[in-house]
Amino acid sequence: MPPPNEGHNEPLSYEEVCAIKDDLQSKLNGKTPEIGIVLGSGLGGLGEHIEDAVFVDYKDVKHFPLSTVIGHKGRFICGTFAGREVLCMQGRFHCYEGHPIHLTVLPIRVMSLLGINSLILTNAAGGLNESFHVGDLMIIKDHINLAGMVGCMNPLIGPNEPRYGGERFIPTSQSYDKEYGQMFKSAANELGLSDAIKEGVYVFLSGPCFETIAEVRMLKTMGADAVGMSTIPEVLVAVHCGMRVLGVSLITNEAVSSYESTAVANHEEVLQTGRKRAEDMVKLVKEFLTQLK
Repeated sequence: MPPPNEGHNEPLSYEEVCAIKDDLQSKLNGKTPEIGIVLGSGLGGLGEHIEDAVFVDYKDVKHFPLSTVIGHKGRFICGTFAGREVLCMQGRFHCYEGHPIHLTVLPIRVMSLLGINSLILTNAAGGLNESFHVGDLMIIKDHINLAGMVGCMNPLIGPNEPRYGGERFIPTSQSYDKEYGQMFKSAANELGLSDAIKEGVYVFLSGPCFETIAEVRMLKTMGADAVGMSTIPEVLVAVHCGMRVLGVSLITNEAVSSYESTAVANHEEVLQTGRKRAEDMVKLVKEFLTQLK
């Protein structure tokens, strides 16, 4: 089997991304989504609640990469949810799969070209903040792009393409829409789920290894509340395209920071926690979209 990124080692041109957008659009049966949703590990069940749905497998979109992670179905679902036209991704792309950074964010570029200007990003994350518990939902208020700060894992590296809407040097201090965050809190309050809602800083690492104890201690010192292996590259491209972003992390495990601990992080724990919280996420996103103007 060829690697998932074969033939896509160089960044795609604007014209190539437009061609991918056109191919996907031709498969949506005339639907015009206005909101994009990316579902993280174990949270794909939200897609099953979309009405009048059109399903498009990633493998059926020309020149589109494939998702290889267990728990990611690897398809688009386009239809109506809470009275809004949405395009939902059941499965995202990660650098640890072998995808170059520019391919991990390709779906966000495509969504922008489709006219989507609101983006909901969810992920599974390890809890660093000791007040967080497994099953909590953390609204991302800020991030630390550790993988991008110390290497070349930033999707905006390379020639700037102004036709996406962004300039070369974009501000990222307001990456996460504050109004969207407040609306998500309000949705939780309406549903009696306020106790599960936290707010904090998400730190992005390349993966696929879970963190060592020394690394966990370092990340806590840096001010991170949760750690994961996705989302931030997507956020940077969304900001570059002028999209409004809501980011939510499901705390699926507590990061181990003690050498005396016998706990070990594993992917199955991530999936199990996602399944337990999945129905609440469906209700929360539905209530959030109901409030969205």
